Amino acid sequence: MPAILSYPGVYIEEIPSGVRTITGVATSITAFLGRALRGPTDEPITINSYSDFTRTFGDLHVDFPMVYAVRDFYLNGGQQAIIVRLQKSATKSKNADLKLEAISVGAAGDKFTYTVDVKGITDDVASRYGIAKTDLFNLTVYEEPGKGRVERFLNVAITSGAGARRLDRVLAAESNLVLVQKKVDGTPDLVTTKPLDAKPEEDPADPAADSSKFKKFTGGADSAALTTKNDIIGDKATKTGMYALDKADLFNLLCIPPDTRNGDTLSSVYQDAMKYCADRRAVLIVDSPAGWGANKETAAATARDGLSALNLSGVETRNAALYFPRVLQSDPISEGQIDTFVPCGMVAGIMARTDTSRGVWKAPAGLEASLSGIQGLQVNLNDAENGMLNPIGINCLRNFTGSGRVVWGARTIRGADQLADEWKYIPVRRTALFIEESLYRGTQWVVFEPNDEPLWAQIRLNIGAFMHNLFRQGAFQGTTPRDAYFVKCDKETTNQTDINSGIVNIVVGFAPLKPAEFVVIKLQQIAGQIEV
Repeated sequence: MPAILSYPGVYIEEIPSGVRTITGVATSITAFLGRALRGPTDEPITINSYSDFTRTFGDLHVDFPMVYAVRDFYLNGGQQAIIVRLQKSATKSKNADLKLEAISVGAAGDKFTYTVDVKGITDDVASRYGIAKTDLFNLTVYEEPGKGRVERFLNVAITSGAGARRLDRVLAAESNLVLVQKKVDGTPDLVTTKPLDAKPEEDPADPAADSSKFKKFTGGADSAALTTKNDIIGDKATKTGMYALDKADLFNLLCIPPDTRNGDTLSSVYQDAMKYCADRRAVLIVDSPAGWGANKETAAATARDGLSALNLSGVETRNAALYFPRVLQSDPISEGQIDTFVPCGMVAGIMARTDTSRGVWKAPAGLEASLSGIQGLQVNLNDAENGMLNPIGINCLRNFTGSGRVVWGARTIRGADQLADEWKYIPVRRTALFIEESLYRGTQWVVFEPNDEPLWAQIRLNIGAFMHNLFRQGAFQGTTPRDAYFVKCDKETTNQTDINSGIVNIVVGFAPLKPAEFVVIKLQQIAGQIEV
């Protein structure tokens, strides 16, 4: 605001530069939907490593293919993931003695035990909290005796006057394992008498302890199989299932592994998920049906003929990519036996790895896109079979001597030659989604600003700087900025009618880099010179 000029002298004013830096968003945050041993349900939980995952959701389990997909994601270069644990008719483990219950549903809670003691509780401690010494106790919860997490809560009570040290409040604030059960009216169901102190033989931490003396949890049950579309997609109004991702700020890739080891994800699930990804500016990674690779001799023809049965069509297929065949891996929990697994997790990891090393504009395919952690492919395709599938938008996984198993395709499902779609290639589509999301977030400041040339100039400056930075990184075709991109926001894009309607129109164009799918080498023999 200009200073009021009231006295003779020098006045200093700070003038805003108009620079509002647009920061590129993440490109490879991968969301996974599926069942797990434990953990919150219908909540998007962000993790940054497989160790993070196992701490919250448990380790590999033969009945939960999603866990293998998450492991494969990190084995192949993934960095950040969002996990939505799904469940159907699962129950919580409970303990009747102290009326505790596991935080999450599942049979894993039946391994929980607890002890109570009064070690260290003195008159001074009781005086500090204003609670009678005889009402205080310590609670120790063991996830599994001799294994897993141990939580210890000191100086808690069950009396109404315990305030912040009342057991239900302490567990709600500090525990990752258990809570106090609630009554029908939602109030805590606290026991009326202080629990007895633990005896030495009741301490699960004591190797010589008698396990029959432990205070145990019972009644937990794992989720039933997810057999219907609604079991996975959930409800948008209540933000359950896939729609739990509405509570997540951003994700770029979506994986929905089959709910059973050798099963298939329902095509109706993929149809809804594909539309959801289009709305969220994300890409759906589709696993091929198990039956496509059942007969190795006719696998390519089966895949070609079976594509239409998936019913994945329409403009939303620009935001989906299909990979075939499935992969062979050893299963650590089945004595290393080789089994067949879907590749969605490792493909997402390769996309993340490629984004980090080369950029989202580089196709996540080629000899650099090696598949880590596998022993083979369900089907070894040859060039002719690959040539049958690539033109219809099926990305193949190939085995090359000396290079190993690699991703050998970079098309969206909309990438069939017959469609001639402008979003034929995965890197082109993902680059556009990256730019769209970055500009969407980076231009929020424009809303409610005066809609005239000073605003338009700032928009051109800031979006132009963002696009130029991408150009310098090699994201676009062209040797000059003029050839690579443009940003228009002026009286031609925003006329007086638009201004009267509160609209400012910004037009951004870019020349995408497209992968070299076909390398043609023309060899010519040089004939000897003929003297005349």
